[in-house]
Amino acid sequence: MAKEKKLVEAITSMEEDFAQWYTDVVKKAELIDYSSVKGCMILKPDGYAIWENIQAELDRRFKETGVENVYMPMFIPESLLNKEKDHVEGFAPEVAWVTHGGANPLQERLCVRPTSETLFCDFYKNVIQSYRDLPKLYNQWCSVVRWEKETRPFLRSREFLWQEGHTAHATAEEAEERTVQMLHVYADFCEETLAIPVVRGRKTEKEKFAGAEATYTIEALMHDGKALQSGTSHNFGDGFARAFGIQYTDKDNKLQYVHQTSWGMTTRLIGAVIMVHGDDSGLVLPPRIAPVQAMVIPIQQYKEGVLEKAAELKERLSAAGVRVKLDASDKSPGWKFSEQEMRGIPVRIELGPKDMEAGQCVLVRRDTREKTVVSLDELEAKVKELLEAIQNDMFARAKAHRDAHIHDAHNYEEFTETVLHKQGFIRGMWCGEQACEDKIKEDFAATARCMPFDDRQEIAQVCVCCGRPAHKLVYWGKAY
Repeated sequence: MAKEKKLVEAITSMEEDFAQWYTDVVKKAELIDYSSVKGCMILKPDGYAIWENIQAELDRRFKETGVENVYMPMFIPESLLNKEKDHVEGFAPEVAWVTHGGANPLQERLCVRPTSETLFCDFYKNVIQSYRDLPKLYNQWCSVVRWEKETRPFLRSREFLWQEGHTAHATAEEAEERTVQMLHVYADFCEETLAIPVVRGRKTEKEKFAGAEATYTIEALMHDGKALQSGTSHNFGDGFARAFGIQYTDKDNKLQYVHQTSWGMTTRLIGAVIMVHGDDSGLVLPPRIAPVQAMVIPIQQYKEGVLEKAAELKERLSAAGVRVKLDASDKSPGWKFSEQEMRGIPVRIELGPKDMEAGQCVLVRRDTREKTVVSLDELEAKVKELLEAIQNDMFARAKAHRDAHIHDAHNYEEFTETVLHKQGFIRGMWCGEQACEDKIKEDFAATARCMPFDDRQEIAQVCVCCGRPAHKLVYWGKAY
């Protein structure tokens, strides 16, 4: 038992120190390791497997909307990056530059892509000539580099994995429709696959993407009450097209500029899964993205027939489409239980000699630790039912937590009291002036997370900050 206790004690309690709890979990669950390059992380097999599952499901959803995958170079010439003024100003502080090829200085600096708008624009101006060439619905899976000052595994690192969609359209209406469509793809994915409820909405002018006309976002609430921007979709209008000369001939043989969008999700989603669902024993993974959905653990495996029967159960579940493993190591059952819980595997299947005699096994849920005895004849059906129940219950609990941490503020006194003493989102009206955003950020390190699509109730007639007339409801909060 001493070893089993030690495994859990290796994780700081989330109530004691949430930041340290998070770091302990990503390390002890063997999702990442630190690299010799400061601010960059090594994705270990379990961490990368979660990303592969995220990638596969997102990719499927993208392709259902007509998107195709491409790949662009990782280097951007400085002159190309400088073509869109607002864009380059937004990324300049984070850009990493290549100045030499071998021992020879380059004639022009190359930036390691922080994002690929300029590369796609340079490509589009050569391949788009006519209205018949539109729309272009492209996405790429790659890594990007942003030289962050402060880093944290998954949430903010100097190199991270992501997807970036880049589309080109004939009209402003088509571009806006695609921008909103992709945001809803993201939101549905988070809720249906990651079991994370999100608020869908529009960013303020201050918070929008550099070079965009409009930025839409999904905002999730972590266990500690901080928000996490979990996916964004940007409408670029024709600004990039004008800067790069991307024109097409319309049906009336007139030259028009294309309208573009961009949208992205990153490995920070793994951080969101950890912080929304995890507990003091480690990870709690939603079954739909768990690399291993069930772990078979034999009890008294040294007794005749136990290991063989456990292996048979593993094979049966695998054939039924369950991602399953068998822990046949010589560790104690208690240690195996702790390890399974640490890694967030949704279902544990316990099988010992007495179970075999009774023709049964024990299913244990990771999320609630509830135990169920099931007949071996019904194993496949019961495990699948349990995985679905866990998925749905995890979303319901996360939504209940999120909803319980949404607070209303009608004036600055209420806002101050709430932001200082309560965790979560704060709903407050806004006059539309950036000065009020700046004051709230300066006073409380809180920002305008979004102006929600589905929640437009005017809870007051005046701005929560300045008291002037206001008609925009904003979700405010502290964020990662």
